[in-house]
Amino acid sequence: MTDSHNSGQHKDREAAAAEVRRMWQPTPSWTQPDPNQAPESDPEPAEKPDEQPDALSEDFPGDSWSRPSGQGQAAPWAQPPAPSTPPAPSWAQPAADSSNSWTQPASEPDEYDEEDQASADGAGAHSSGAGSALGAGAAGGESAAGTHSAGAHSAGAHSAGAQNAAGAAAGEAFGGSAFHGSGAGFNSGPAAAGPAQGGQQLSPQAQHFFPQGIPGQQAPQQREVSYRTDELIQALPLPREAPAERGVRSVLRLRPGSSERLERIARATAATAFRRPVTIVVANPKGGSGKTPTTLLLAGALGQARGGGVVAWDNNELRGNMHLRTHDTNSRSTVTDMLQAMPMLTQPDARLGDVAAYLRHQVAGQYDVLTSATTTYAQIEAKDFDQIHRLLSRFYKVLVIDTGNNEGSSNWREAMKAADALVIPIKWKSLSCAAAVQMLEELDNQGPEAQRLIRRAVIAVSNGPGDVNKEVEKQLRPYFESRAAAVIDIPTDMHIAAEGPLDHSALQPATRRAALELAAKVSEQITIALNVPR
Repeated sequence: MTDSHNSGQHKDREAAAAEVRRMWQPTPSWTQPDPNQAPESDPEPAEKPDEQPDALSEDFPGDSWSRPSGQGQAAPWAQPPAPSTPPAPSWAQPAADSSNSWTQPASEPDEYDEEDQASADGAGAHSSGAGSALGAGAAGGESAAGTHSAGAHSAGAHSAGAQNAAGAAAGEAFGGSAFHGSGAGFNSGPAAAGPAQGGQQLSPQAQHFFPQGIPGQQAPQQREVSYRTDELIQALPLPREAPAERGVRSVLRLRPGSSERLERIARATAATAFRRPVTIVVANPKGGSGKTPTTLLLAGALGQARGGGVVAWDNNELRGNMHLRTHDTNSRSTVTDMLQAMPMLTQPDARLGDVAAYLRHQVAGQYDVLTSATTTYAQIEAKDFDQIHRLLSRFYKVLVIDTGNNEGSSNWREAMKAADALVIPIKWKSLSCAAAVQMLEELDNQGPEAQRLIRRAVIAVSNGPGDVNKEVEKQLRPYFESRAAAVIDIPTDMHIAAEGPLDHSALQPATRRAALELAAKVSEQITIALNVPR
């Protein structure tokens, strides 16, 4: 009789282990109705007094589960309660209360309820094979045949009667309606307390069996996903800052210092992509104030930062000096030759190479140069300026225009009308500053457009050796700072003072940084001008 009793318990334990393994798989559906259960309108039907608990419920009641006593040791099982204890509802009973969802127990996993502890203390020890089989099914989902001490078993352990017994035991252990709904609605996080899929909760008996929740049954948390382009771009990680390029930091592959970082910011600002071609005018009626060197410095800084697309234009009405301050690379043509070829250059199929044949390309600064006429018999008028300005705007993004000394000439006034930004070169000398002040006052009387141009102007101070007058600087620097957007100091450079072709690769590092700062400030003012409606 003992052998038959052990055999029956072994078969029931095998069925229970198979039922626990099935709980790990999300595919089975647990919504099949029990033919013996009450209708859904009666969430808690009255139990029949003559209903007899099945075999697995008698051997493994819901409140008789206890924790393993140690690692690698099978957990003892409590004795079944008295026959008068009513059985728990079937596992297929529909959930009547939405609060009955799978959640983590509020207490720590090591704590027990007093009722469960008393039941465990008074329970007798069962064979260790049941604990081994059920523990293997809960931890790894292995086959029950490999974990039982009795060896291999036939497929009859999974018969319909064993499945019903396992279902009744699971219903008693997991709170009756625990398996109503999908099998993938478990919470496995250690601090999970919210409802999982199906809106059900673990019963107190099941919480002791799965204190951390059933692994692999965590329902993914749904979150709102936005597919707007700007939000997706903002969600992308920022690119990593490139290491330093100079000094010890470059050798050690460290981040750049503050000076190099500011230089990178200025280079990025100078490379701003404008929505249309822009025009920068460099003007001061006083000769020798540094207009041509400032124009070339600005064009070279913009060309290096932008990678090309910049042209410097000597808009002197008679004869300028730009052909003397630039390298004669591939052309000796002037603005007069371009005007003569204008019918061909304005054709729809005209190309940049056709226009570049009349320009000088400066390799170090990555910009092109259009020089003025070298004779006094070809004076540039307003209509000539308009034709050349439209042509260059077709093929270049930035035009830097050097002006003459006559404010009354028509091409000088046309340049001011087309200007998006104004650069005023000065020296800290009385005549240079006085001419700049008079020009600002004259522009101030030309209307709102000229006044806005003054407010966006940038003062470029480029002194040669011995050009600085401290008293003039002390008196007039506050004036220019109040009238213009910024005052940029360009240090004295002997390469510029030599009055030869200006080569950007031969400039001092401090001069190149000042030119880049000037280009960044001018680009910033152009951005402001383009964003402000007229």
